[in-house]
Amino acid sequence: MAGTQTGTARRRGGPRVDGRTNRAAPRARRHLRVRKRVTGAAVRPRLVVTRSARHTSAQLIDDNAGRTLASASSLDESIRGSDGDKKAKARKVGELLAARAVQAGVTAAVFDRAGYRYHGRVAALADGAREGGLQF
Repeated sequence: MAGTQTGTARRRGGPRVDGRTNRAAPRARRHLRVRKRVTGAAVRPRLVVTRSARHTSAQLIDDNAGRTLASASSLDESIRGSDGDKKAKARKVGELLAARAVQAGVTAAVFDRAGYRYHGRVAALADGAREGGLQF
């Protein structure tokens, strides 16, 4: 198979034959490392953050039952039309998620940063969730 790269460099997100790197692979590895230690239950679900280039979303997941208890996203109508940069919208997502969690009867959660650094939008979402009444 000429022109394809196999082996360790490809699995670890190293450079491909065309010189580009697979940026999702290292984050997936970090997420697996975090998930080894972080699990959610009905009493204390896992708050997982998902980030894209434009939007931020979060879910409260009960891993034992395999269901989502509450979710919020910057695509929600109340946040989508609001002013502010992505960091401000991430804070609003955290506040909205906390409000929905309190409605669902959840007051505490375990934070899962999903392989992202605890910085910027991820930290803003966590701060917003804390302000909304979630404890972690």
